[in-house]
Amino acid sequence: MSDYIRMQGSDPRAMDSARPGFAEPRAASGWIAFAGTMAILVGFFNIIVGLVALFKNNYYVSTPGGYLVMNLTGWGWLHLIVGALAAAAGAALFSGAGWAKIVVVVLAGFNALAMLAFISAAPAWGLIVIVMDVLVIWAVIAHSNEPEPSL
Repeated sequence: MSDYIRMQGSDPRAMDSARPGFAEPRAASGWIAFAGTMAILVGFFNIIVGLVALFKNNYYVSTPGGYLVMNLTGWGWLHLIVGALAAAAGAALFSGAGWAKIVVVVLAGFNALAMLAFISAAPAWGLIVIVMDVLVIWAVIAHSNEPEPSL
């Protein structure tokens, strides 16, 4: 038995993490990785919704009362900004940053409310994004205190 193995003990994880060039254990659990992936996906969906609202004015159909809070250009900018922030915060979840969990939950909650208000323009799309936002919130809140996976 070599001196390296004797010094490290019989735990192969200790040997691999002590050797240069090997990756450390990942920083996120499976559910946090799921939440990060979904947040990035919802962010990209919002960016698409925002761009369509900004550049193709006749795509969304409003009810006789119009849009709830602002005109279509305002909704486009809102979705574009929230989408970019959600995608960035979702990507930050993969680093294990504690602030990213809070930001993702707040943005997903805000996005669900915004999509609820926007539902008159795109009902099926709004419901899909609201369900995805709820899944993101659940995954982060219910699984953020789980122990890190060991490799």
